[in-house]
Amino acid sequence: MTSAEIALVVCRFLFDAAALFLWGAGAYLATLVPAGLREEIWSGLRRARQAALAALVAVGVFYLPLRTVIIGDSWGAAFDGELLSAVALETNIGSAWIVQAVGIGLLLLATALLSGAHRITATAALSALLLASLSLSGHAAMNEGWIGRLHQANNVLHLLAAGAWIGSLPAVLLVLPRLGDPVGEQATVALIRFSTAGHVAVILVALSGLANTLLILGQLPIDFASQYQRLLLIKIGLVAVMIAAAIVNRYILIPRVSRRAGAKSAIELGTKAEIVLSGAVLGLVAWFGVTEPGS
Repeated sequence: MTSAEIALVVCRFLFDAAALFLWGAGAYLATLVPAGLREEIWSGLRRARQAALAALVAVGVFYLPLRTVIIGDSWGAAFDGELLSAVALETNIGSAWIVQAVGIGLLLLATALLSGAHRITATAALSALLLASLSLSGHAAMNEGWIGRLHQANNVLHLLAAGAWIGSLPAVLLVLPRLGDPVGEQATVALIRFSTAGHVAVILVALSGLANTLLILGQLPIDFASQYQRLLLIKIGLVAVMIAAAIVNRYILIPRVSRRAGAKSAIELGTKAEIVLSGAVLGLVAWFGVTEPGS
């Protein structure tokens, strides 16, 4: 892997992590968290939101030049205006970048001009657009015709479902300590709603992920000689561990919150473990995103 490809992997990781978080946290707070608790949790995520926005802006600045460097096979290509223009206007990569640049700009405007529930909703919607833009290039755009459209639509579903699950986990971490506060009833409602919606999100992640695999490889990832398939299998294993942790939280720990003092701490620990594992998954996704499926 070249230095430009390593930089591209870092950019993809930062973009995915930021967009998934802003979409997941925003959607969770806008739709599932009671109004009396919503703004408090949103404010508690301020530094994380600022970091996510900064990451998106940085990626927006460097992504197209990096792609051009890889296409031109030279770092000097990053300063070649004609080549940059060609990549931006004549490739799927450029189309995706333009959508992302517009989305990031609108996201910054929404953050600056809107407040309260309107800001949360706009953040979720625009971050969903950023995630959807990933299907305009890369492996999701490898097929043509109706199969290609199906692949792209399925990939959008996969990304939104994944974000609804893992992107909302930082917000859930801030909800948990409030179970014993005066807003404890609202926190309980928010936690139960997350758990219910989480079932749907996890099922959609699994099914759409399987469909993506079949659309890319035409088979299950059982060729251990292939680097791409090895990375994909590791990702699947990590997601399976995350699902197991979510099941333990939902069916073993949450019912015991009111009866056992240590249950809430165990849920917090399990949620933090899911966040760490999701970071590893995103790292793998960024890595095999620059790896040819046939390699």
